[in-house]
Amino acid sequence: MNELRELRITRVGAQGDGVADDGGAAIFVPFTLTGERVAVDVSGERARLLEVLEPSGERVKPVCRHFGVCGGCSVQHMASDAYLAWKREAVVAAFRTRGLDVEVAPLIAPGGKRRRAVFTVERTESGLVVGFHEAASHALVSIEECPVLDPNIVAALPALTELLAPLISKRGEARLTVLLTNAGLDVRIDGTARQLTSDVRTRLASGANALRLARLTIGDDVVCQTLTPLLTFGTVDVAPHSGAFVQAVAEAEREIARLIITAIGKAKSVADLFCGMGAFTFPLAAKARVSAFDGDREAIATLEAAARKATGLKPITARVRDLFREPLSPLELNEHDAVVFDPPRVGAEAQAKKLARSKVKTIVAVSCNPATLTRDARYLIDGGYKLESVTPVDQFVYSAHVEVVAVFRR
Repeated sequence: MNELRELRITRVGAQGDGVADDGGAAIFVPFTLTGERVAVDVSGERARLLEVLEPSGERVKPVCRHFGVCGGCSVQHMASDAYLAWKREAVVAAFRTRGLDVEVAPLIAPGGKRRRAVFTVERTESGLVVGFHEAASHALVSIEECPVLDPNIVAALPALTELLAPLISKRGEARLTVLLTNAGLDVRIDGTARQLTSDVRTRLASGANALRLARLTIGDDVVCQTLTPLLTFGTVDVAPHSGAFVQAVAEAEREIARLIITAIGKAKSVADLFCGMGAFTFPLAAKARVSAFDGDREAIATLEAAARKATGLKPITARVRDLFREPLSPLELNEHDAVVFDPPRVGAEAQAKKLARSKVKTIVAVSCNPATLTRDARYLIDGGYKLESVTPVDQFVYSAHVEVVAVFRR
């Protein structure tokens, strides 16, 4: 049963919620800040904010009309200095939980907007809605503005909604992925039930041309492509396959690449693990020979196609390999002066265990999940590596997510 209460917020947690200590138990209150006295509606360990009775001096006006409803951002109400310190502290705390008291550099905020977004599309009684879910809810928020997305994506949403409306049935949800490339928007929709008849295809292609989309893909079916979508990694243009994973913000990607290049120094041979389409492979190849590995066949094919056309780089070899089931062995790793690994959020536990037994001089770990990064770091440190630096990069502005680059030396 819910209970109306007044609480004092003692800290902001790792997910961005304010935390009130209630007789030794924690109560989480979204959209609150340290020191605030708030009126809330409590249900278990969660509470809904009703009113801020005593606001913090670090409270600022959110920059988006959807904040507090849309589940995408959690801390737009936090002043800049407090926000930067909170994100850095989340990384410090993650290492501390593994018994690692390390010096964490100040958070780097490279700026830039997200070039990729995945929206939910749903038909309601009032029409088609394209947006993001509310926090911990199936309710959908129609997005009219978004300060973290590239303006070109936001500006295209009304026209994309109209274009895709005939594909969305009265039941269920579809997923709309929009990527801003050098050639324009690369648009993909998944989860539609309607068959693509020749008439529907013609209408979709005509609409895509009118919107100047680089490519429109329905499921795995390329309906229209007027230009080849391209992204630039280092000095190389890469043509991503539809729906491909890319780093969210180009400016953050370049900053991470800079940190990696600095860390490997004069290494002549580098292994790039979980390389994807080569976001770091190509900048690395400007300095050293690169052996790139990933379990995604399409990503490796994309990387290889771009490498064949690239000029002025050191040799690149790319191989499909499931690094979760078949990590590189210490003997294979020892062929390289440095190793870079950038796994998904689940981390690279199996590969980290092999790295810990290797003789590789320099290891650079890139992660969007401090919890799994610190687990993998523990293996490396216990294996004899020294953690030289930890640098957080704010790629996911106003959210609890943070990118981290950690450098280890044998």
